[in-house]
Amino acid sequence: MINSLFTGVSGLKAHQTKMDVIGNNVANVNTVGYKANRVVFKDILSKTLKKSDGSAGTGAQQVGLGVSIASITTDFSAGTSQSSTSAYYVSLSGAGFFMLHNDDGNTVYTRVGDFTLDTNGYLIQESTGYRVLDENGDEIQVTDATPVSISSDGTISYLDSSNNVQTYGTRIGVANFANPNGLEKLGSNLYAETAVSGAPLAYGTAMIAGENGTDKIVSNSLESSNVDLSVELTDMIVTQRGYQANSRVITTSDTLLEELVNLKR
Repeated sequence: MINSLFTGVSGLKAHQTKMDVIGNNVANVNTVGYKANRVVFKDILSKTLKKSDGSAGTGAQQVGLGVSIASITTDFSAGTSQSSTSAYYVSLSGAGFFMLHNDDGNTVYTRVGDFTLDTNGYLIQESTGYRVLDENGDEIQVTDATPVSISSDGTISYLDSSNNVQTYGTRIGVANFANPNGLEKLGSNLYAETAVSGAPLAYGTAMIAGENGTDKIVSNSLESSNVDLSVELTDMIVTQRGYQANSRVITTSDTLLEELVNLKR
C-alpha cells in the first residue's frame, strides 16, 4: 500500500484539530478573560530506506510517515482591560491568577475578576458564585460595608457604618505558576493545579499582587479575551489550504493505486 495515503490522512486529522482550536478561539473572541490556544505540529517517525554507510557527506535515506499534534498550548498574555463601574470588578495587568474556593472546597484559579459581595458579606466571583481567597488562602468576608476601591496590591477600602473610609485587614490573593501551560482547564475560565504546572509560587506564604512574578491589580475593570481575530482568520486560511493539500495527496495516491491495479488488465 502507498504510504502517502496514510501520510495524507494524518495531515487531515492534524489540520482538522487545528481548525477546531481556531474555531474555539474565534467563538470566544468576546469571552471575558479567555486565553487563546495554539496548535504545534510534529513529524511522525521516519521510515529508513537505507542506513548511512559512514562515508563523509552520505546520510541515511529516510521518508517521513506523516504529522501529528505535538501540543496545544495556551497564550497567557494579558487581554485589554475594559473599564467597569462596579467597585469590586478587577483585572490583572499581566501574569497571575485570582484564587477561588469551588463547591468542593478546592482551590481553583481564574483570570476573571467579576467579583461582588454575597448576602453574607463574602467576596465571590459573580459568574460562578465561588468565594474569593486572600493572600493567605482564606475566604474574604466584609460585612456591613460599602465598597470604595481596591488598590493595586489587592487591599479593599470601604465605608463603615459611620461613613468613614476603612481598609480591610487582608488583600485579594494572586497566585502564579512556573509553568502556567501545565494548568488543567475546568471550563468557565477556571484552572486547576497539576503536577506539570507545579504548586503556586511562594506556596504557603502570602501571595500578594505585584510579587512572585505576578502583576498588579487594576480596579474597576475586567480583562477581555486576548484572541486576535486577524491572526485567527489568517491561520484559518493557512489551515484550510493545508487540509486541501493533504486531501490532494490522498486523491493522487488513489490515482497511482488505480494505475497499478490497471496493470492487470
